[in-house]
Amino acid sequence: MNDALVKAYQSNPQLNADRARQRAADENVPQAMAGYRPQVAATLGVGLQAVRNLLPDNTIQSATLKPWTIGVTVTQTLFNGFKTANSVRVAEFQVKSGREALRNVGQGVLLDAVTAYTNVLASTSLLDAQRANVSALRETLEVARKRLASGDVTPTDTSQAEARLARGQADLNAAEVGLAINQATYLQVIGAAPTRLAPAEPVDRLLPTSRDGAITQATSANPAVLAARFDVDVATTTISVAESSLYPTVAVQANVSRSMQSDSTLGTYGTDQASIVGQASVPLYDGGLAAAQTRQAKELATQSRQVLEQIRNQARTAAVGAWVSYEGSKIAVSAAEAEVKAAGVALQGVQREAQGGQRTTVDVLNAQQDLIQARARLIGALRDRVIASYILLGAVGGLDVRTLALNTPDYLPEVHYQQVRDAWLGLRTPSER
Repeated sequence: MNDALVKAYQSNPQLNADRARQRAADENVPQAMAGYRPQVAATLGVGLQAVRNLLPDNTIQSATLKPWTIGVTVTQTLFNGFKTANSVRVAEFQVKSGREALRNVGQGVLLDAVTAYTNVLASTSLLDAQRANVSALRETLEVARKRLASGDVTPTDTSQAEARLARGQADLNAAEVGLAINQATYLQVIGAAPTRLAPAEPVDRLLPTSRDGAITQATSANPAVLAARFDVDVATTTISVAESSLYPTVAVQANVSRSMQSDSTLGTYGTDQASIVGQASVPLYDGGLAAAQTRQAKELATQSRQVLEQIRNQARTAAVGAWVSYEGSKIAVSAAEAEVKAAGVALQGVQREAQGGQRTTVDVLNAQQDLIQARARLIGALRDRVIASYILLGAVGGLDVRTLALNTPDYLPEVHYQQVRDAWLGLRTPSER
């Protein structure tokens, strides 16, 4: 199981795609921090200009100029109503929310891997059981035919045995189809075809010991709940970003330029300029745009709080459902084991009684059918027992590499974040793409 989970964690395309999404979300922070940094622009202009000037003494002065201009402008924002600071905070909260969303996707992929693994195990066991059932039905049919030849039973008994054998062969075929489908799902989720799978065990040691404990962990550690909390922070801080449009903006701009042959009066051949200019802009009225954006941000913040409460309730319900299913799966396994044991004893008794003429062939067939159905229920119960334990672990936010102690490095989204957070330039990603 652990090897399968490691493969899924390393190669599942859904999980890798969400990791790429998170790396893209990390870039929102340096984009927001660009507001702290100067903006530098270089300009170059080249052209051809024909000039014909009429002078006061009625003489005409003409020339063909080849003007060109080169310059550098540096603009630094000094104050923008704390828009940059709040935008950086919004981006950081979005990154934290995205990390929890990534963790949630990781839990889903690991749970899919557990389900795929246990389904292949269960299908393989069911296929073996159906093969054994077909073999037993063939033996029953042979016994019925021998007893028919000796006159102990009627042709009806052999027909009943033949019908049950046909049903058993159909069930065997269905088990083969189910195994093939589950193997394909295994390949899709885990990225490798199943070979010899070891029995899967539930993760009881990692689970809370009570339903109240499960609820507490789910409402405080479930990644969906934590992501919703950060979404509330995002929405609340966005209000301040919207309000920044109502504040004045102060900036300073420095410019250096050289212009040659750009004077149409032909009075100068070239001009060098350098300037530093302070600019202040005070919004007086923008048609109500900033006010509407602020009101909108407040309503979105209210929505995010309600969504958080909704997700908390969902996490609480999921934890209760997972706990009840987990506890019920234990009872189901115990009941199925007792049923298989009793059905096996009953079949042996019916077979001995049939040999003594006290039971009919249909009694043997019914007992055999009861046994195969009991075995199928036990196989399903064992599978559900394992899956239920992992579902409960995911509901309380513990279905991850570290908790499961998987033999693979944990993907740490913080590494990429630190690599790009203070990057001033560069087109290549940290992975050199």
